Amino acid sequence: MTIKQISIFIENRKNALSELTNVLAVHHINMKTLSIADTSDFGIARIIVENPEQVQAALERSHYIAKITPVIAVEIPDEAGSLNRILKILADNGRNVEYMYGFTGRNVNSAYMIIRSTDIPATEKVFEENGIRMASEGELLKS
Repeated sequence: MTIKQISIFIENRKNALSELTNVLAVHHINMKTLSIADTSDFGIARIIVENPEQVQAALERSHYIAKITPVIAVEIPDEAGSLNRILKILADNGRNVEYMYGFTGRNVNSAYMIIRSTDIPATEKVFEENGIRMASEGELLKS
């Protein structure tokens, strides 16, 4: 059960992030998640939004390079060791995590981890076989 994430390439310079969020604000785009990674020259902002194809098009019209990437969202209990359990299951099954980031939803007893792995279908199968609940895009956007 994949979620569509948009990866946006931005320059690593003063005001670049506020310029990006301005484009989103002008187009009335509400981000559900935001993750930023950077190097000395550029950054990658990763967002989850409603209507990702429309958002991608709006970003590209504003001269951003934006790519839709499939990721998996898993719900984990908000308690010590929950993330470690999931990562151990992935490692034990030969799955590699390229990157991940978390956020909390409305349920105060759990959190969501967004996971990008090298083989999404195989990772989904590992989660299913081990009883790890994956969130749907609709559920994620409502939380």
